[in-house]
Amino acid sequence: MAEVIAQEKQGGRQKKKLIRVDMTPMVDLGFLLITFFMFTTNFTKPNVMDLGLPAKGDPPSSVVMNQKNQVTFILGKDNRVFYHQSNATDLNTANLKETDFSGIKVSKIISEAYKNAPNPENFTIIVKPTDEANYKNFVDMLDNIAIAKKERYGVTDIKPWETKIYKELVQ
Repeated sequence: MAEVIAQEKQGGRQKKKLIRVDMTPMVDLGFLLITFFMFTTNFTKPNVMDLGLPAKGDPPSSVVMNQKNQVTFILGKDNRVFYHQSNATDLNTANLKETDFSGIKVSKIISEAYKNAPNPENFTIIVKPTDEANYKNFVDMLDNIAIAKKERYGVTDIKPWETKIYKELVQ
C-alpha cells in the first residue's frame, strides 16, 4: 500500500498525532484516467494511395505502342527526373530531358505529350524508378499523374538501354 507517514513531533505542550495519507486511491484514479483516454482516443488512419491495377486474368497480347503515344519518366537520385518519348534506337543524351518536381512541370509535360499523341485514348504514362530513386519521388510522380487526370499509367523497371543513357547524363 502506498502511503506517506509524517513523524510525530514532541515539543511544546501538545503531542502531534501521526498523519497517514493513503495514496492507493490516487494511483487507481490515475490508471483509470489513462485507460479512459487510451480507449477514447482516435488513432490516426493510415494514408493509402490507390493504385489502379489491372484485373486478374489472361495477360493482354503484346501490342507495340507508338512512342509518341506515351511518355516515360525515369526517377533518379537527388530528386532528379528524366523523361523521353523515344525507343531503344532513337534514345540518346539529347532526347532524355530533365525536369524536377517544383511547380507543375511534370503535369505540364504530361499534358503536352497527351496533346501531341496520335491516339489520345491509348496515351500511357510509364514511370521507371532507378535503384537510387527514393519513395517520396515515386509518390510525387503518382500525385502529378493524378493532377494531370490521366488514368493509364504503368510502373516498370528501367531498361538496360535507358540505364546506359541515364548513367551518361548523371555522371
